[in-house]
Amino acid sequence: MVYVKLEGDWTDSSGVTHSAGESVDVDAATLAELQAEGLVSEGGGGKDGTDWVGPTSTTP
Repeated sequence: MVYVKLEGDWTDSSGVTHSAGESVDVDAATLAELQAEGLVSEGGGGKDGTDWVGPTSTTP
């Protein structure tokens, strides 16, 4: 299972609707479906679309 942030509204297999911006816990198959539909971003997790560089990085 993995947590992903939704880029759009999505209704899961149980009929529960999740809003864009919400983080949901999904399995690998569901993640692949969400990616194919463009409902999750494949980029970084930062607010500006970049990954966190971590505490050891020298770049801001």
